[in-house]
Amino acid sequence: MTIHIGAEKGQIAPTVLMPGDPYRARWAAQTFLDAPELVNETRGMLGYTGTWKGHPVTIQGSGMGMPSLSIYANELIRDFDAQTLIRIGSCGGMQPHVKLRDIIVAMTASSISTPSSGIFREFNYAPTADWGLLRAAVAACEANSIQPHVGAIYSSDVFYDERPDLNAEMVRHGILGVEMEAAELYTLAARYNRRALAVLTVSDHLGTGEALPSEDREKSFADMVEIALSAAFA
Repeated sequence: MTIHIGAEKGQIAPTVLMPGDPYRARWAAQTFLDAPELVNETRGMLGYTGTWKGHPVTIQGSGMGMPSLSIYANELIRDFDAQTLIRIGSCGGMQPHVKLRDIIVAMTASSISTPSSGIFREFNYAPTADWGLLRAAVAACEANSIQPHVGAIYSSDVFYDERPDLNAEMVRHGILGVEMEAAELYTLAARYNRRALAVLTVSDHLGTGEALPSEDREKSFADMVEIALSAAFA
């Protein structure tokens, strides 16, 4: 048990899926896991542990933004010895060819700042996904006739961004989508020698203004959960 995770030792699996939304954690656990057990509800951030095809899996909400993600990822790694952490979340599309409901598998995650920025000072660290997980996720997509977008994303530290100039440069340089957590997750995984990946569903688009309703964001992202689980145990 930690400050933010009320689970006991042994209740957190080595493989953890991390949606930002705790209700998405509940939906994913009830939909994909056998015998899911609620192991955390501290501060309303729900976490469940069950099995998928015989493999133990925890699905733990991480909250919104890198500071919140950092709390949960640190505790999962340091106190519960999580080995594989996969973010399953929504993102905003940035490129014209990226459409609503498309899957993005994030190879790299750029940012302006993260909770770990103070460690690096002037050094511009480049957070990357675990290659084995990324390769397995792409293979899982192809096996299910899904064409993912694989490449760079941007992890923002604000939701309501007012930097159209920066957005234009990111589009120009091939950034596929924007979310708020992956850069810190990849950094922490590198620091502690763990595996990390972000598998994202495009829920809105910065260029077109299109957006999915909130209920769809919570409950209709089955493909990315299946891809994440398949990649974790490939």
